[in-house]
Amino acid sequence: MSEREAAREMLRELLHEALAAPNGGGVVPQVPPPPVAAIHRPGAREVAGAEHVLLATDADLDHFVRSLLARSPEELEAIRAGRLRFTLGGSAPADGGALRIARGAVTERKVQEAAKAGARILLGRGAVLTPLAREKARALGVQIEREG
Repeated sequence: MSEREAAREMLRELLHEALAAPNGGGVVPQVPPPPVAAIHRPGAREVAGAEHVLLATDADLDHFVRSLLARSPEELEAIRAGRLRFTLGGSAPADGGALRIARGAVTERKVQEAAKAGARILLGRGAVLTPLAREKARALGVQIEREG
């Protein structure tokens, strides 16, 4: 079994234990679907009561699962009932605390994500920094570096 498969199996077991234990028979209520507007508008990813999660490595996944297991019973119930949701981020800070962007436009939103994660931005050869993103980075104190 590869390391990745072992991590996935551990995740399945931990989630099963976390969600089944306090709920009696192990029946997990269905999470309500997102509002129709969020489905039809691509920019409407931010949901009230949602936590933004950045997962890029197996270590990030392990940390997230362990943080779920350490939550209070009230928070676990909110997760089960759909009052607390998680949104998945594009790319997480890699080792060294850098948000690496290989190509495309780096916008204010990406700068805000980096600031929230306490990371610097590492621009690849195909990445372009918008003027507004540059100003936002200065205002938030986010370092921007170009790859050699």
